[in-house]
This record gives sequence, C-alpha cells and structure tokens, in this order.
Amino acid sequence: MSRSDLLFDVRPGTNPDRSRVRNRKAVLGLINSAGQMGRAAVARSLGLSTQAVSNIIAELEVEGLLIERGAQSAGRGLPAVQYGVNPEGGVALGVEIRPDVLLTSLVDLSGKPRATRRQVLDDLSPSRVTVAVLKLRDWMLKECGFTNERLLGAGIVMPGPFGTTGLSGQASDLPGWQTVDVAGLFSQEIGRPVIVSNDANAAAMAERFSVAQGLTDYAFLYFGAGLGLGLVHRCQLVDGAFGNAGEIGHLPVMADAERKPLEQVVSRVSIQSALAANGPLDIEALDRLCKAKDPALMRWLETACDALGQAVGVIENLFDPQTVILGGAMPASILDHLANNTPLPELSVSNRPDAIHPRLQCGTSGRMTATFGAAALILNRAFTPQSTAMWERPPA
Repeated sequence: MSRSDLLFDVRPGTNPDRSRVRNRKAVLGLINSAGQMGRAAVARSLGLSTQAVSNIIAELEVEGLLIERGAQSAGRGLPAVQYGVNPEGGVALGVEIRPDVLLTSLVDLSGKPRATRRQVLDDLSPSRVTVAVLKLRDWMLKECGFTNERLLGAGIVMPGPFGTTGLSGQASDLPGWQTVDVAGLFSQEIGRPVIVSNDANAAAMAERFSVAQGLTDYAFLYFGAGLGLGLVHRCQLVDGAFGNAGEIGHLPVMADAERKPLEQVVSRVSIQSALAANGPLDIEALDRLCKAKDPALMRWLETACDALGQAVGVIENLFDPQTVILGGAMPASILDHLANNTPLPELSVSNRPDAIHPRLQCGTSGRMTATFGAAALILNRAFTPQSTAMWERPPA
C-alpha cells in the first residue's frame, strides 16, 4: 500500500489490512483532536494494546505524519513522550469549479491554507479544467516546498446536482459535466484519492474549523452561483443516495405574491438580476452598495429576508439543527443583514427557550469557504475511520 492508501480505506483487502488502516486513522485522528497525547493514553482511549499503538505511532513518525512534542509527567515512572500531528507531514488539495472560475487551495495537516490560486476559465470542458487543475497543483506544491508524495488527496467540489436529474439545466449548472465520472477523471489524472462533493457540503465541512467548531448537528446555507444547503449530522455530512442532498435552492417559497424557487430570490444570481442596471458586480462592489444602503439592494434584501425565513423554518422542522449558518461568496455586510433581519417562524422546533446557539448566524470562512472545504474533506477522511462513499475514488 502507498502512503495515501494507508490513510484512505479505499482498496479491497483482508480484514486485518482494513483494521490496520482504520486503527492508523483512529490514532491519527485522536491525536489531532487532542493536540498531543502519549502512547498509553491513546491506547486507553481507543481500547488498543499499548504495543499496537506504539507500532502505529512508530510508522506514522517514519512517514512524517506525527512528531514528538516533549514529555509529560503523570506521577511515578518516566515522563510520557507526547506526540502531535506534524503540519508539514502532508497537504490536501482543494478544488472548486464554478461556472466562471476555478479556485484551488493547498492545506496542511493543521488545516492552515498554504497556497491559493484563482483562475478565470472561458472553457469549462472537463478536459480543459483537468489540465488547469494539474498546473495549479504543481505550482502550489513547488511554491510551498512540498513534493507530490506529500499530497494526501484532492477534494473536488462543484455546484450540484450530480448526474442528469429533473433539476438539470439551471443557471448554476456546469454544462457538460452531468454525465462525467468526476471522481474517476481526477483520480486518474492526479494519482491520489479523490472525494467529490457539492460546494455547499464542502463549505459546511470547512465551518467545522470556525463558527461550527464543537457543533455536531448544523445546517449551512451556501451562497455560490446559486444557493445550496450543507447538512452535518453527528459530525458527518448528509449526502443522500446520489450525493445530491441539500438542493435547497429549488424549494418553492412565496415572494412578491408569487410562488418561486428560493434560488430566484436568495442567491448571487438573483442579486445580479435585481441590480442589472449596475452591470456585473463583484463582492467588493456589492459590499459598497450595501454599506451605502443602495435602494435597489435594500429592496432585494427585504424580499430575500422574507423568503429566507420561510426556508429556515423548513430546514429547522425537517432537520432540527443546533443552528443554521450563512456563508459563501457574498459580502459579510449582506450576510450580516440577512442574519439579523430575517423573520424566523415561531412554529419551529428550533424556537425554544433553552437554545444555546442563535437560530441563524453568519459563518466566518469567507469567499473561499467551499475551496478550503474541499481540502477539509480530505483531512476529515484522513483523520476519521469510516466507510467509502460511492463518489470517492482511490488513485487509478
């Protein structure tokens, strides 16, 4: 098995082989969560023998994934050597494919972005995008001083839905990608494990390192080209049978006395349509208009808040989250306005006097939330023993 295979339980093998992979990931994940731990403490926590843990830690040290972090006295006997995850021990590639741009990031084992790239593409064909991703990967690895051997895998995120469905052909779709085996395509070219997800799910995973830190069940409304919903239940993504859970943008809501898909009222596509007289608007331009209380934008926000309140009520009563988080490619000023002015329905299971968290709040990961989240999918897989998802592929 290769180094990345030992972190991703993706190849068929005997039960001892698979148990070995799971135990390695369990040890690495536990130490990562704790910050640092000694061998005996790891063994007690995981119910493994001290010898088995010692062997695993020795392997992970040789591979550069763990490093010694001093010793800690625990009473009698010699101080226990403490081990921590080595941030330099590996990197994850995050790739976000949008209808108008390609975003990439390289994230180390501590979750810190080491390099980011943004490239406008006039050709979004799978072959063109693949070539661009490989070039960006090579540039970032070289810039950060990492070899390709240190690349653990790649998370690829894009707007849903995956496959040809009744929702295909929308404005936020990626033309020509509906019938592409995305995981197979990138796995073959990159030569590392690949996880494919929609942008909202990846963004939701990224929030585990910020506003959602310590939460187990939450919903993330993601502003990409359209509007997506990432659901996290018991710290794991809710993907659905085909990876298409969370297509909230197509939920019908009442707006301006008409029944419309939510995405037509609350999204970057809808805000551009409402402010068409201003021409194309980037995030900075939208921020300036919001702070200046531009009349057209204020009218859009009033309608958007009402529609968003209807959607939040549906999410709360179906999913019962600890909180609903707003984030993605939208100015913080607009997200703040939405979070503070959206009328939340009283008839909701989340309307409770003992609530610890706000029902609706803003995320903090910014415009590259989904890109960093793509890399976070790889890190989460490396640190968390779990079964292989159907849209995950090992290296070809």
